[in-house]
Amino acid sequence: MSSIPSPIAAKIPHSLTLHGNTRIDHYYWMRDDERHSPEVIAHLNHENDYYQAQFAPFKRLQDDLFQELIGRLDKDESSAPYYWHQHWYFSRYQLGGEYPIFARKKTINADEEVLLNVNQRAEGCDFYGLGGLSISPNEQLLAFSEDRLSRRIYTIHIKDLSSGNLLSDTLSDTDGSLVWANDNQHLFYIRKDPQTLLGFQVFRHRLGQAQADDQLVYEEQDDSFYLSLTKSLDETRILLIHESTETSEVSVIDADQPLAEFRPLLTREEGHEYSVAKRGDDYYILTNWQAVNFRLMKVNETKFANKQHWQELIPADDQSRIEDLLVLKKHLIVQHRHLGLSHITVYPFSEQASYQLSFDDAAYVVGFDVNPSQESEQLRLYYSSPSTPESIYQYDLNYPSNRKRLKQENVLGDFDSNNYQTERLFVDARDGAKIPVTLVYRKDRFNKDGTNALYQYGYGAYGYTIDADFDSSILSLLDRGVIYAIAHVRGGEMLGRPWYDAGRLMNKKNSFNDFIDVTNALVKLQYADPNKIVAAGGSAGGLLMGAVINQAPQRYLAVAAHVPFVDIVTTMLDESIPLTTNEYDEWGNPNQKAAFDYMLSYSPYDQVTSQSYPHLLVTTGLHDSQVQYFEPAKWVAKLREYKTDDHLLLFHIDMEAGHGGKSGRYRRYQDTAEEYAFFLGLINQHQTVSAR
Repeated sequence: MSSIPSPIAAKIPHSLTLHGNTRIDHYYWMRDDERHSPEVIAHLNHENDYYQAQFAPFKRLQDDLFQELIGRLDKDESSAPYYWHQHWYFSRYQLGGEYPIFARKKTINADEEVLLNVNQRAEGCDFYGLGGLSISPNEQLLAFSEDRLSRRIYTIHIKDLSSGNLLSDTLSDTDGSLVWANDNQHLFYIRKDPQTLLGFQVFRHRLGQAQADDQLVYEEQDDSFYLSLTKSLDETRILLIHESTETSEVSVIDADQPLAEFRPLLTREEGHEYSVAKRGDDYYILTNWQAVNFRLMKVNETKFANKQHWQELIPADDQSRIEDLLVLKKHLIVQHRHLGLSHITVYPFSEQASYQLSFDDAAYVVGFDVNPSQESEQLRLYYSSPSTPESIYQYDLNYPSNRKRLKQENVLGDFDSNNYQTERLFVDARDGAKIPVTLVYRKDRFNKDGTNALYQYGYGAYGYTIDADFDSSILSLLDRGVIYAIAHVRGGEMLGRPWYDAGRLMNKKNSFNDFIDVTNALVKLQYADPNKIVAAGGSAGGLLMGAVINQAPQRYLAVAAHVPFVDIVTTMLDESIPLTTNEYDEWGNPNQKAAFDYMLSYSPYDQVTSQSYPHLLVTTGLHDSQVQYFEPAKWVAKLREYKTDDHLLLFHIDMEAGHGGKSGRYRRYQDTAEEYAFFLGLINQHQTVSAR
């Protein structure tokens, strides 16, 4: 056994009183916004030392798994080139490189021109994150952004592609995105508040001028809104998108008139969400106006501001959620989700009938790939399933049966998709709802007799749908006889917007109940051994894990919670913490008593009790900008104080990384190998004990 004692954190009472309720937080002292406190750093280092000692029995398995995981990667992987303006653009990796190389060619068979070798930019960095990357309309300049601290605050640089030199222009404290005006002299970017990390100001920059002289063109006054910038597919408009959880607005300027002011197409209306695509003088509008699952409308640009002029093209459907659209010169392509699966329908603008593209797998993910020209009569889609590596397909829209596979992820080793089976189930929740579940397993390692180990994953927040895509990593689980399951709990949008609304605000507990109910159903259906179930989730999925183990700890052998959002009440009461006020519509505003009481009733940190918990692996990054490190640090300390078992509780703090973990193509698999080694090692230990 390890000679390093379990970290026992000092208890220093800190009172938090609101709505007549006083909470005593003994570990509040762990918050250090500057990340320099000797006491805090010493405690985190103790946790890391303890982790290293306790994880030692799994270390060899982790190393083996890491080599196994990266061994499936094609060291020379490249993307499918796409044509924009006068060049073919693509990215590729090279042997030994952690980061991609971006390049282009004049013709598809010409010699490549390297635009940016990210490996060179990342040299000597403990962390490196590439943000936006944008070519100027005349294709002579490359603007790119980078984050070297993992706080998701980016610095923009501009490269002259003729000389290969960087211009003197350096734009700091941005969100990483940018859009060029058509004059090739101006670009627009979003500046972040360094405290809240919200992008709240839009600036116009002219090449050659100092950032201090950049023009502020928009400032968001409502801190519940996110900002983003993009360009219409016909390249005539620059779009500023304002989004909160349940309200949106789109403002535009003419891309040929960069000195103009942004004007809203339709001023924001509380509860109204819309997005747009432009074709000629018309806008196509995806809107939830009188349509819970959204509908598609059309209007001339001059009449946009009056909804009475909007013409309905595709009505709302209670059973189908319109998710995305692509508007080309001769075709309208719509992506919608029905019973959890995405479908692609093509509507020619001619008299030809519409048609739907077909896909074969029981569960899959499909969506629009890079389609850079509105003039195109071809459509590029990405497609994958749990047993089908990601593929890029090109369809001739005039002859839909003419489908060409441009690229498929190359999985090295002895991978054969025929060895794996994907299933979709709908299981009963305790309140009668039908919860979608995606399962994948290796056929020759699967026994539907209740003896297989089960890895269950969940998220369930922000309306984000966890699709059933391909991940070469999980082959390491499947090949060892573990069933991989995704529980599509309420809070995502797998079954449309109502599925999201049923898992947020005062309905949030449905997410936790759904996850547990899926576990119980898979045991009852004999997919899994009840003693060999492991579960994982990150960020909001970490909150899911924290709530689940408070409610039903006996159902899980082990749980991994990555960068977990577990101190929800205290965090949502502190407007100085990044990403708080703009998420009131997701979690609730605890300044209101009803919301406070409900959030407190499930908050993983506040609801830790004296009971036996599963084996736990908790991870975080010291520089996490999304979920601050002190949330999991406090949670782990409280779990150590209250738990009544002798199960492992390991807390691994990456002292260099942020919310996304390690950077680099290969290094990030160290985190995956760590989790898998933890789970597989414990499953093997259980099997060994059971066999005695």
